[in-house]
Amino acid sequence: MQPEIIKEKILPKKLQDHTDIFGDMVKVVVDIDQEIMSIGGEMHADGEAILLENGSQQENLWGANIYPEKSGDDHIEYTSLINIRPRAGNRSMEVQDKEIKKKIAVVINKLIP
Repeated sequence: MQPEIIKEKILPKKLQDHTDIFGDMVKVVVDIDQEIMSIGGEMHADGEAILLENGSQQENLWGANIYPEKSGDDHIEYTSLINIRPRAGNRSMEVQDKEIKKKIAVVINKLIP
C-alpha cells in the first residue's frame, strides 16, 4: 500500500489497514511544522517523498514507527534512516532532541485517536 498524507483525524481502522507490510507496525513521517503526516509505505523515504512533493520542507520531516496495538510510550518508536542529519545535530536513526520528539508525538496523537 502506498503512503498517504493525513491532515485530519483518522479512524484506527485506517491505520490498521497500513499494517499489511510489517504486521504490527506502520511507518510514518511527521511534518512538525504543518502538523500533518504520511502513513504507510515500505520505507520512510516513500512517505518523505510524498510530503516533499506536497510542499513540506525537509528540515520539518521526521520518521517514526507506530505500533497500533501498543499504548503509552511503546506506541511510538522515533527511529528512521531519514532522521540521520549530522548538520542538524541528529547523528542517529533515533530522534535525539526531546522537543522534536514531543512535537512528533503531539501530531501523531492529534491525527490518530
